[in-house]
Parts: sequence; C-alpha cells; structure tokens
Amino acid sequence: MNAINNNNAALQVEELHKSFDGVEVLKGVSLSAQKHDVISIIGSSGSGKSTLLRCMNLLEFPDSGKLRVHGEELDLAPNLRGGRSRRFKRQIERVRSRLAMVFQSFNLWPHMTVLENVMMGPCIVLKRNKDEVEAQAKTLLARVGMLEKCHMYPECLSGGQKQRVAIARALAMDPEVMLFDEPTSALDPELVNEVLLVIRELAQEGRTMIMVTHEMRFAREVSSKVVYLHQGRIEEQGSPEQLFNSPQSSNLRRLLASQH
Repeated sequence: MNAINNNNAALQVEELHKSFDGVEVLKGVSLSAQKHDVISIIGSSGSGKSTLLRCMNLLEFPDSGKLRVHGEELDLAPNLRGGRSRRFKRQIERVRSRLAMVFQSFNLWPHMTVLENVMMGPCIVLKRNKDEVEAQAKTLLARVGMLEKCHMYPECLSGGQKQRVAIARALAMDPEVMLFDEPTSALDPELVNEVLLVIRELAQEGRTMIMVTHEMRFAREVSSKVVYLHQGRIEEQGSPEQLFNSPQSSNLRRLLASQH
C-alpha cells in the first residue's frame, strides 16, 4: 500500500523494506500518522510489527524506503552492503530527538535512580539546564504515580512501575511522536491496567502515538486508526470500528477469533 506524500504528517514511512539474514521481514510498508493520531499496529507474532517500529526510530535501518518526520525526509544513503547507514549524523540525531520509544522490556539504566533515568535524555541529548530538567522530571513522575519512588533503582520496582518510569522518561524528551512496542507484554496480568491507564490519558490529551499491541480491546477503545500487519505487509487498515466489527481479511478474522 502506498502512502500519500503528506508534508504535514507527524511521521510517515513509505515502501519500507527490511531483511535479516536473507529473510524479508518488511515487504514495502507505508504508513502515515497525522498530529494527534493514535495508531495501533496489530498482527500475529513474527508479522514484522516491532521491526517496523524500530525502523521508524532508526534502531534498525531500512534496506530501502523513505522516512519523514514533519515533512523532513531522512537522508539514509546506501552503504557498501546495500543497506542504509548514517549519512548526516546531525540530521538523524535531530529527527530521533523528536521521537520517543517505550520498549516492552523497559530498557531503564540499572545503575541510575528513577529520577536520573528520566533526567538523562534532556540533560545529555537536549543539553537542557539540570535544575529545570529535574523539576520537569519530578512533575512527570508524579503524573505517572512514581514520584515517591524517584530515588529508588529499577531493580526495586515492579514491572508496571518500571514501565511507568519508562513512559515518564519518554515524555521528558517532549517528543512529537511516541512509539510504544508492546508496552504491556512483559507485565504480569494484574499490572497491565496501571500502564494502560497512563497510555489512555496520553491519548486523551492528544498525544501522537503509534503503538504495537496485542491488547485488542484497548486498541479498539483508544485508537483513531488500526493497522493489521501480516507477513510483512499491511493487509488491512482503517478505523477501529471497521477492523474489529467488519474485518475484510480472513487472516484478521482468524486473529480476532483467537483472542476470545
């Protein structure tokens, strides 16, 4: 599916291809997120969902295709192996600073306190004043219900608490787009709701978000758009009502039936 070139899009990928060891994982994926969109990406395990998200944030470099953030296209020049690598480091760093990713495995720095984890990005990447960053970090931690834990280390926290800190850390970068890679998949069932509540509040305040999730009910309730990825291609996309009430893809119908 080809995305329309829209310079006003918050984030746009066009014809992304990515292979690992000769196996093509993404087979020409195009997707556009407008400001305030909440896009949920669903699909079976191995469909390429997390790879797509990692390509958006350049944690993986696409083999081909285009990536734009608010109309600015990243210049990813082919390297000697035929893939793409950094050509203009400053541009890539600038664009990546406008995106924030929340990982399923939290990715907190274990040697830093909760407060230090949240402060690190704005201080080091954005070069902001430490006192201002600390005040903002405490505000964000209070927002996700973690201020009282600010001087603790990640090993002392539950999975749900770690993920809430990770969300505060992402928000501290004041991103234009937030990317969530199955943010509840590593959590015990009783801890899932506390993280989903924070994400729901972000959606309600108009944050632009793209989320890979297996929480179908949550995707239905908070998304402005749902994308179904199957074997490296977008097989169906549309409103939550369209995909969950009247799915056209037989593969999507099977996936939804397996959730009951």
